[in-house]
Amino acid sequence: MVINSVRGTVTAVLAAVSVTGCTSSAPDDGGDGKKAAPKPRTAARSAVKGGSIGGSGSACALPVTFDLAASWKPAAVRVVEDDELSELGKQGTFTLVCEIDAKPAGNIGFLRVWTGDRTDGTPRQVLKAFLAADPNASEATYTEVKAGAQTAAEVRYTFSSELLDEPMKQRAFAISTPSGPVVVHLGGLDPQEHQEMLPAYELAKKSVRLG
Repeated sequence: MVINSVRGTVTAVLAAVSVTGCTSSAPDDGGDGKKAAPKPRTAARSAVKGGSIGGSGSACALPVTFDLAASWKPAAVRVVEDDELSELGKQGTFTLVCEIDAKPAGNIGFLRVWTGDRTDGTPRQVLKAFLAADPNASEATYTEVKAGAQTAAEVRYTFSSELLDEPMKQRAFAISTPSGPVVVHLGGLDPQEHQEMLPAYELAKKSVRLG
């Protein structure tokens, strides 16, 4: 693996394990001896556009283009077959080509873009093949959707691992292009992080177009 964003995947997983279950120091009691209740974080109803990805001159060269939420930072990924970490950039017949980091926007997680070579599958078949290559995926629900003006499919599922305190919600959509299928995937540190990042995912889905 040459681009360090895939190596960052390992770091992100380790960070998820170390952060899950941690709490901040004792909150300010406001001077009256009573602890103030923490303010819950809520997801924005829509994401503010901060740029786009996939086109000429962008950080990731893709068969599609779509809008990015403000402050999310993209980085290209290049998989080298003989690298010891190359398996992190492969999922079945799909290859990780771009990671869009939510940390600068205040969340822990990524939008990840995967591409495949076959051009004969429907978007639903693409997603089923994508999940079939992940032994930790379960409880998948598939739906037909529109992604921009394109016919697409979407899957919602859970990811379970012994490294995590609880299963993580995952979501992905797939579209077909003349160059092969594209899968845009959203994970997250925990259910709350996943929920807070959904507006960025929805922005990508509604704005995606063939490159």
